[in-house]
Amino acid sequence: MNSYYLNKLDYNKIIEKIKSYTKTSLGSDIVLHLKPSFNHEEVITSLSETSEACSLIERNGNLSIDDIGNPDIYIKTVASNICLTNQGLLNLANVLKVSNDLINYFKTDGIDCDSYAILSSVFSNLYSNKKIQDTILKNILDETNIDDNASKKLSSIRKKSYDLELQIKNELNNYIHSSSYSKYLSDTLVTIKNDRYVIPVKSEYRSKIKGFIHDTSSSGSTVFIEPLSVFELNNSLNNLKIEEKIEIEKILKEYTSMFFPIIDQLKSNIELITKLDVIFAKALYSISINGINPSISEDKQIILKKARHPLIEKDVVVPIDVSLGLDYNCLVITGPNTGGKTVTLKTVGLLCLMAYSGIHIPADEQSSIYVFDNIYIDIGDEQSIQSTLSTFSSHITNIVSIINNASNNSLILLDELGAGTDPIEGSNLAISILEHLYNNSCLIIATTHYSQIKKYALVKEGFKNASVEFDVNNLKPTYKLLIGIPGKSNAFSISKKLGLSESILKRASSLIDKNNYEFEDVLKSIYDEKKKIDIEKKEIEKNLNQISRLRQSLEKENKKVLKKSESIIEKAKNEARDILFEAKEYSSTIIKELNKNYNVKDLEHIRNNINDSIKKLSKPHTNEDENSDIQNRNINIGDTILVSGYEQEGIVISISKNKKKIEVQIGSMHTYVNSNDVIVLEQTKKEKIHSTISSTISSKSKNINSEINLIGLNSDEAISILEKYLDDASLTSLKKLRIVHGKGTGKLKSSIHAYLKNHPLVNKYYLASYGEGDSGVTIIELK
Repeated sequence: MNSYYLNKLDYNKIIEKIKSYTKTSLGSDIVLHLKPSFNHEEVITSLSETSEACSLIERNGNLSIDDIGNPDIYIKTVASNICLTNQGLLNLANVLKVSNDLINYFKTDGIDCDSYAILSSVFSNLYSNKKIQDTILKNILDETNIDDNASKKLSSIRKKSYDLELQIKNELNNYIHSSSYSKYLSDTLVTIKNDRYVIPVKSEYRSKIKGFIHDTSSSGSTVFIEPLSVFELNNSLNNLKIEEKIEIEKILKEYTSMFFPIIDQLKSNIELITKLDVIFAKALYSISINGINPSISEDKQIILKKARHPLIEKDVVVPIDVSLGLDYNCLVITGPNTGGKTVTLKTVGLLCLMAYSGIHIPADEQSSIYVFDNIYIDIGDEQSIQSTLSTFSSHITNIVSIINNASNNSLILLDELGAGTDPIEGSNLAISILEHLYNNSCLIIATTHYSQIKKYALVKEGFKNASVEFDVNNLKPTYKLLIGIPGKSNAFSISKKLGLSESILKRASSLIDKNNYEFEDVLKSIYDEKKKIDIEKKEIEKNLNQISRLRQSLEKENKKVLKKSESIIEKAKNEARDILFEAKEYSSTIIKELNKNYNVKDLEHIRNNINDSIKKLSKPHTNEDENSDIQNRNINIGDTILVSGYEQEGIVISISKNKKKIEVQIGSMHTYVNSNDVIVLEQTKKEKIHSTISSTISSKSKNINSEINLIGLNSDEAISILEKYLDDASLTSLKKLRIVHGKGTGKLKSSIHAYLKNHPLVNKYYLASYGEGDSGVTIIELK
């Protein structure tokens, strides 16, 4: 696709925005030359890369990449066996450092590599060599300095040099502070000339100090003399400087040789770092526009839901719904100027190009895009003074090129088709062009003012009218796209609003063909009816969604209740059976002691009764149990009872007509239970039960923690665990709980808060204070 079409759709402006998110000069250069791919598999892969990068940014934060410059020149230097400079060594060491940082970024605890199939391969191919990296970054201090400890010899040379410099300075300071020589000096500073330490002497006293003159001031009033006493010392120091330079060259050669065996790995790292920089730049831009990864359709069709032009401010842009290739292949958009027709055209084209470049698009999740073999555009006034082409001629020249090159897999975007010439000829020509492209199986979106094209699109199969809404009262476009409704020019209405006289408007109306006028009235009627239907449709959809959510909620709640009731019954039977087993064991001990005083038959009778109770409780729960008669159980309204499994007392509120169910109040909760699941409490029984309940609660209190961590769970998993946690916590003395859900996108926190809002056990909840988890932790106070 040539740059002319890309620029017409503002693709270059999107590229500039993505470039601002790159961290390396190489990545920036790649982005500037980024072009859309028209290969189906490549588009899917590049979009998946961006999706994985978005997920990683949400999980681990933004990718930290230092600019690696352009290391190619240094790699070529190593390959040519030429010694690198300090700067070259630092650059290549930085490549290793950035690679290692990227490896560590990806290898965080708990990361699922299967969820990052594409990026996992990129990160895993990065080469790391901490030994080389640390050696160079530790010893090469900057572009001109090397650390003393880079080698033992260098350390020794520099120590000797330091000692010699100190000795020379002390000797020269003797001259400066000497009462005999200080009067000959023009300054009291020791300086360096020609790599030799010297002192500044007034020109007229040069003969007073024996030594060598190395320089003269520009005025000639001062000469710089190296006294004879430091001559040999300076010689020794210069020799050490030469030794130091030789040793530094040796170190640089040694460090350069370290890179020679890993040249290929360095080249690969540079490519991978650049690739990651580009991918994450696309991801950051996608996040900034709330972009989504559109489905890539196998069928030749476009479905865009709530699509927004990415270059229009978020609080200004009006989302549009556009489809193409389903019931129709050609969409004709009509309406007044400045109404948003061209914006709609550009939005469709630009969003396709963004997806083809691996950039998420600003639209709803249900959106899908087809990968065309090319996108052709004719937008804007192309009049050229130099080529003496009129606007009409320029458009036709462009359209001729499109017709000659477009295939049956092309998307064609035509703005103000047929404009710039006689309306009758222009509209007929526009219809003929659209018909030709349609017969060639192209997908087309065209904007126009001509009524003839509107009429043609109304009756022609495969064509569809659309319009951009215009607020006549305020003389402003609303930018809402209305599929199926052709637009009006509103010329008379706008002119009347702007103050054109009624007589002129009436005369203009009389000149219009009656059929055309009636046609415009029909359009207005259709438009008004469509608006009314849309409002009613939205209201119906809203009600249906509420009903659907309520039904799902009730079904879910019903399943929970049934499951919980089964669990309660089974738990109660198990606990009762355990108590009876203990009672049997205890009674057997007592019977042994009482055998001497009681009749054996009486004792056997007692034992048999206990065994029968255990057998009965060991049987599975049946409907026959549920049909036990309340009257036989002697249960009355107002009785204090114990409900199996709840480990709490309750009060009988009502008894069902069939005498099979009873309504019980347990604390603030009302529930219905079977009569066989309750025990009427006498005072002595209550005390024993209280003891059992207290023991159970004490046990739970010891085992339950005041904090629960739900990070990493989805909303359904977290709510399920939280529900049980609150039930258990309510049986303990705990009154304040900490729910750790993390910050992330805030979705998990919102789900938890929605669940807690009407929970019967929760008194209040709020976010933790700063330093205690703030927005990543919610505090719950129980009733």
